[in-house]
Order: sequence, then C-alpha cells, then structure tokens
Amino acid sequence: MHTPLRPRSCCLVLCLSVSLFMLLLQSLWVPPETARDVPPGRGPTDQQGPGHSVRRLALRLDSLSSQIQQLAREREEPDLVHILQNFRKDHKNLLQAMEKELLHMSQKLDQLLQRTPAPLAHEHASHRGLPRACEVPDDPEFSLCAGKVEFLRASWRSDACYAFYGVDGSTCSLLAYLSEREDFCPPLPGRNRTTLPWHQQPSGPKEEAMIQTDLRPLYELMGSGQSPAVRFMRSRIEGLAARWSVAGENMRSKVSHRAPRRLRVLLYPGILAGGTGQHFADMLERGGPLGELVQWADTSASLFILGHNLTFTISKTQLLSLIGAAPGMGSCPILRPLPFDLVYTDYHGLAHLQGAMGLSFQHYQCRFRILDSFGTEPAFNIREYAHRHGYNTAWGSWSLQPLQYMTMFPHTPDNSFMGFVSETVGSGRELSVKAHRKEDMAVVYGKQEYMWQGKQGYLEVIRRELEIHATVYQAAGQSSVLPDFITNHGLLPQDRLQQLLVRAKLFVGLGFPYEGPAPLEAIALGCVFLQPRFQPPHSAENSNFYQGKPTSRQVHSQHPYAEDFIGKPYVWTVDLDNSTEVQEAVRAIMKTEVKPFIPHEFTCEGMLERVYAYITHQEFCSAALPTWPPEGALSAQLGLLGQSCVAVCRRASLVCEPALFHHLNHPAAFKRLGLVCASTEREVDHLFPAYNPWGRRCSLQEDQRLYSCAGAHPSYSRLCPCRAYQPGQVALCPLCL
Repeated sequence: MHTPLRPRSCCLVLCLSVSLFMLLLQSLWVPPETARDVPPGRGPTDQQGPGHSVRRLALRLDSLSSQIQQLAREREEPDLVHILQNFRKDHKNLLQAMEKELLHMSQKLDQLLQRTPAPLAHEHASHRGLPRACEVPDDPEFSLCAGKVEFLRASWRSDACYAFYGVDGSTCSLLAYLSEREDFCPPLPGRNRTTLPWHQQPSGPKEEAMIQTDLRPLYELMGSGQSPAVRFMRSRIEGLAARWSVAGENMRSKVSHRAPRRLRVLLYPGILAGGTGQHFADMLERGGPLGELVQWADTSASLFILGHNLTFTISKTQLLSLIGAAPGMGSCPILRPLPFDLVYTDYHGLAHLQGAMGLSFQHYQCRFRILDSFGTEPAFNIREYAHRHGYNTAWGSWSLQPLQYMTMFPHTPDNSFMGFVSETVGSGRELSVKAHRKEDMAVVYGKQEYMWQGKQGYLEVIRRELEIHATVYQAAGQSSVLPDFITNHGLLPQDRLQQLLVRAKLFVGLGFPYEGPAPLEAIALGCVFLQPRFQPPHSAENSNFYQGKPTSRQVHSQHPYAEDFIGKPYVWTVDLDNSTEVQEAVRAIMKTEVKPFIPHEFTCEGMLERVYAYITHQEFCSAALPTWPPEGALSAQLGLLGQSCVAVCRRASLVCEPALFHHLNHPAAFKRLGLVCASTEREVDHLFPAYNPWGRRCSLQEDQRLYSCAGAHPSYSRLCPCRAYQPGQVALCPLCL
C-alpha cells in the first residue's frame, strides 16, 4: 500500500530532483574557455576518460542522498527515506550505463577528430599536374594573394567546398584554388589563366520576349501541392486571370515594335522557405499579413505575361541546385555561371544566396531584385557607411544599387516602385458593384485582436452613424475581446470579404497594419477609407514596427499613399482621439457618393507597364551612367535648408528621380542654379550633391550608391533631380515607357 506524500515530502522530492539534474549538467558541461583547447567533451580535469567523470558524479550523488536522508530523519519523513533507499539501489545501475555510453561516444569522437575531409575524386583531378612545391608569389598585381593563402591554409577544413575544389592544405593546391576558382593569385606556372568558370557567360539562342496571355503554364510552374502561401498566390493569379489577359493584349499593342530580350528569371520568395516559411504559413491561417504574397503573385504574373522564362521555388535545397552551389557551407563560388539573368527575391532570400555563393555573390548581385515592402534608403544600404554614421539596422547594409529594392508603394523614390494589383470583384460582377446601393455599414481593417486595443472610443463614435462589422481571427473556444456592438464574421475567404465590402459604405483603419493593399481594394469596391493621423509621425524613433528597418521615414498616417495620392473624397484622415473630428468626417462621408476607383498604377495594365519599363531600361551590371529616364525629364530644383529632395520635388508637384542625380553632380549644375562656390569637394555622403551657404561650400557625391532623395540636414540645401510623371503612374515619366 502506498502512502501519499505530505506537502513537505513533495518539496523535498522536488529539491532532490532539481539537485540531481543540476549535478548532471555540471558533470557534462565543458566551460567555453577550456573547450577551445581540448577535444569536445574533455575538460582539463577529464583527462582520465569519461569513466572518471561518471564515478565522480556517483560519489557526489551518494553524498547528496546521505545528507538528504539525515535531514529527512530529523524532520520525521519516513516516506522520503524509503524513496531515497530505493534510489540508492537503482542509481548505480544508471551510472554504469551512463559510463558505458559516454565511453562509446568518446571513442567515436576521437575517431572523427582524427579524420580530415577527403576531396572528391573528379574534382581533385582538376588539380593533377600541380608542381610538387610552390612558393607564394610576390606580385604587386595580386597584393592580397599572400594573405589569402595564409587564411585558407588555416581555414580550408572549415568548409567541405574547399576539398571539393581540390584543396588539400598544400601550398600548390591553395594557389591553384585562389587563381582558378577565385582571382586573388596569379596562375601557377604551366597553367594558363582563363576566365573564372563562374564568370563565363552561358551560350544559347537569344529570343524575344513575346506577350503571352494564357496563364495555365504559370499555374503548373507554381504547382498546387505546396504551402498555403503558394496556394494563395496561385488562387489570386487565377482570380485575376481575365483581367491579366486583357491587360496583356493592351500591352501587346503598346510594345509590339520593341520586344525586349526574353530573360531567364528566378523567383525565390525566401520568406516562404524552411522554418520561416512554415511560421509564415501558420500566421496566414490566423489572419497574418498577405501583402507580401499579393506582391509576389502579381510580380510573377507580370513577368510571365511579358514573355519571360520563369523558374519558381520556395525550397532552399532546390535554390542551391538551381544556382549551382558547391557542396559545403557556402564559402566557395558557385560551380558554373549563374543561369539566370534576373533573380527576384526578398531579404530572407538574399541572405540564403549570400550564404551559398561565396565570392560569386558580389559578382552577380547586380542581377538581384529585392521585393522590399517598406524600402531601403541609401544611408542604410552600404555596410561601412552605415556603421560609420550610425545607420546600422538588421535589414540593411547589402550594398546594392538602391533602385534594386522594389517596394509595394512609391513611398521611397530611392527605390523602384513595383506595386501590386488592386483586386476587385470577379469577372461579370463589376456592374453590380456600380449599381449596388451601399448600406449604412462599416468594415474595420484589422484581422487580429491586438490591433483593436485602445480603439473603443473611436469606434463608439462611428457606431452612432453606422453598423460596424469585423473580420477578426478568433481561435475555437476563445472568447472575443471585441466590443459587443461589433459583428465579427471571422476570417473570410477573399470572395466573401469582397461581398462584404461591396455592401459597406466605410472601411475603417485602426492605425495598423501600415500601408497594406486592403484599403486600395476597399476603395476599388466603392468604399471610403477612414484612417488615423499620427501626431507625432511614426518612425524608428517611436514605433517598434519601424525600429531596425532601413528607413528614416516619418509616417503621418496609416496609409500615406492613400492620403497623398488619392485623398478626398475616397480617403479621410482624422485624429482618432478627437471625437468631434471623427464624427464630422463620418457624417460628411455618409452624405458623399463615391464610385469604385483604382489608380492606374494599381491595375494589371499599370503594373505591366512598370515591370516592362524596369526590365527594358534598368541596368545595374554596367559601370556606365544610367540613361533612363532620359535627361530631358530632369527638372533641377534647389531645396531649402533641411529639406529632403522628396519634399522639394513634391512641393513642385514632381517626384524625385535618383537615376538623374548624376546630371547634377558637377560644378556646372551649381552655377545653373545661381550658386557661387567658394570651394568644391567630392565626398562620400548621402546628403550630396548639396550646398552649404556658410562658407559657400559645394559638395559633390563620390559614391553613386549614396545618391539619396530621402537625405536631409539643416546645414545643407539639396540639389534635387525632379521629374514629372504620368497621370496615375508615378514610376514613369511622360515619355518613359
């Protein structure tokens, strides 16, 4: 018969268990400082083998159990004494088993430590015929050679790719690798210098890119059995297929006389790969963000319709195979030339590519296009500059051309505006949207409950005029924290959400998420968007969301594009803490009739125009200065002290165009603007070209990657390259297509 333990007995048993666990950890733990100098698992006191450590543990356990047994007798705990007696009988068998297993592990570890990676036979053959002895050359044209040899001599075992390429630790093999796979050393005697294998351009016929409007091959390319995220993307493309086809036919008539070369394009949404992808997919099912997937789907459709040869993957393993990564951990260049003219990816994918391409990453980074929702300003883009001037972030410092980053909205003119398509109801229902009588109903923009915190007063004002509906995710069995006057439909499929918005008069922003696609889609369905004004503006200084992002933007409302480029009567921006202002806005909206509206740049045709222009004209692999947009589009403007070029150009109803900065980066540009320069200097600074009136100092830009529309400083008047833009298409100047 078992007697239940009293509370004090339970506490003592718990203490004993914790003590045993800590003893095990102490016995198996190796201090980091000793682990560097001895084989893993062997500390300075463990030189007598694993059995010594286990026996020491046994003695300590015996001592501990004796002390606790004595304590238990003093406290009159016979049940605990009984437990300890049984434990002392059993723990010797346990320790013997541990000793045997540790001895076995130690023997295996010693065997592994004695091994060195063997090069693969077919690759090692490429280094046959090497001299028996080699000297590191002292060649001024290869000043880094000696240092690279010593570095590789010490580290070649750290990555199996070196052995794969024939490195065996000898000086000759090191020099052969550094001259034939990398370009840090001159060729060995008798071995001709040729173009590095991964530099060579693959041969093949050059085809023209022809508009294609049958999207079925794209569906097959994306597959149907992959992650929920990919299924969402495919479903979106299928839902817009009719509109894409019409837009493709319209583009055919616009560009038939100048078809560009058909490009091989890799699409790799790194955020969907591996564990990150699984986490992202899980978030989708709980109302997580869809904006990135919307942009990926529409980018894929645009590139396909424009006639390019696409490869799509969300598998990191497949990525390594596609780019020809060498076996190992990614320290070495890829095996062959990159078989893609363009690679569209994101920050996650960029990290995957860097970790797999070694030195060849820098060679091919001009081909990368980064889908970047919130933008990367030039000051955050170059690692050394960002570190020196305090612009370090978790996402920046990739040293690309800023226009290689492609944003969802045109909020950062230093980057390219890729955008997306604003979805409306499916084919055949457009007339019903126009004719449908709007109900006195509002739908709230916010699919997760945390977005609603602190907003009840704001919503109370709106409910006086309108019935409020929500589409908030709610787990099964979980009680809702939403106000009781809210009708919550839960997460809805896209078609049912559209039906709800067709009925609604108002789409209500809560302040988060920032700059998503939903407000534009609501406006396209005939809703008015009501959003909060931010005072002070949100930025990395006061918003957790923007902290660590490579931007200095000051965001004045939840959706700046909607406020600045659309505005009333479709978009109203209010102080949500000012109930009078909110009420007046809602009443004015109730009296206003609006028709469904989509800015041209967010239509299928508008996006095709933009992507076509980028692929045709943007060139980042050439050292030549950009010729697009043409110089004739330039309108040079001189800013006031402390103004950014974004603000300067907007004041003139223009937009800043960073590709035109080089036309202003010489002394003649200052003279044309009426400035007299007492001194002129070239410097590496994202504020330049600029004029400092104190001392009449004219400063020119040294690094074209730092041309910045966003930069501003109270001491400088910026020289700004502004341009006009097509109505409804801010990315393109009037003659830029």
